[in-house]
Amino acid sequence: MKKLIALICAAALLMSLAAVPAGAEGGKALKILIVTSSGVDDGNFNQDCYAGIQSFLADHDGCTVQDIKEPNFAELIPTVEKSVGDYDVFVLPGFNFGMVGDIVLANPDKYFLVVDSTIMDSEGNPVTAENAFTMTYKEQEGGFMAGVAAAVSSQSGKVAVITGMPYPSNLNYQFGFMGGVQYANAKYGTAVRCVEIPSFSGGDGVGGNYVGAFDDEATGKVVAETLIAEGCDVLFAAAGQSGNGVLTAVKEASGIWFIGCDVDQYDDGRKGEGNVVLTSALKVMHLDVQRQLEAICNGTFAGQDALLGADTDSTGYVSAEGRQQLSEDALNKLAECYELIKTGAVVPPTTPEGVADFPGLN
Repeated sequence: MKKLIALICAAALLMSLAAVPAGAEGGKALKILIVTSSGVDDGNFNQDCYAGIQSFLADHDGCTVQDIKEPNFAELIPTVEKSVGDYDVFVLPGFNFGMVGDIVLANPDKYFLVVDSTIMDSEGNPVTAENAFTMTYKEQEGGFMAGVAAAVSSQSGKVAVITGMPYPSNLNYQFGFMGGVQYANAKYGTAVRCVEIPSFSGGDGVGGNYVGAFDDEATGKVVAETLIAEGCDVLFAAAGQSGNGVLTAVKEASGIWFIGCDVDQYDDGRKGEGNVVLTSALKVMHLDVQRQLEAICNGTFAGQDALLGADTDSTGYVSAEGRQQLSEDALNKLAECYELIKTGAVVPPTTPEGVADFPGLN
């Protein structure tokens, strides 16, 4: 009888092992859903998040991903709610998923990775849950690197940042950029000015150059053309799809550099045999998405509202050879600045007042 029981137990163990998909930790193959408003092939924000999923899948054969494109913003949250029974992990890029809190709380056995937003319930109360990891970023750090790059590369002494709408992330990019220019002037001997056109101001003392939307390429082009006419020879665009209009204006002009935003935009900068992209300021979303999927898979996941920056390699700039056109001197200066940000010796500004006085400037 003891031998029979032992044989039955061994057989059961073998059957349970056979049921574990290859590459899936904890006996479960993750079914992942990414929901976006503009698709996972947008060449920007969503695509970078999707790339993180793909990197995870490359090491986990039993896991799968499905993507849903829902251009109607009002249907994004309902799409998640309708799909919640069919998937284990939900990757949700963008501030339009900020109201997903009720779904998160109602489904504690599901995981939610919300990129570029914290979350709230339907009554507007902030939600922090063990099954949700929200990722917001210190955009001012990437903006700062863009500002230094612009200042040390400008020949005209005039540069500008063009943003979409005065949301917190855009304000961070703007003031970080302006701080980077100030830092280069103070530490590297440049004499560069950030140009602002009053008719495109963000209002309420914000200044800057705002398109007024994230999907208005025509106005983005007008703003860029106006700044180029004012003598700017480096433009940093943190304006979503409106930035495509900025890029078009740069390509149609001569001797003007474009600095990309959020992701490496070098491929977008081709102009004949050349390229107009100087470098790009980065949110390294693919790395952070991959890290959290790994944590779910290996059982170390912990829900958190994470503010991510250079200290976790989550913000930065493009320095890889063949993906930027910075001089060797500029690369050295940027590398120096990045290390100072990582250690906290330099803290890029997030307010208009901070541009003139932030840690590390004086």
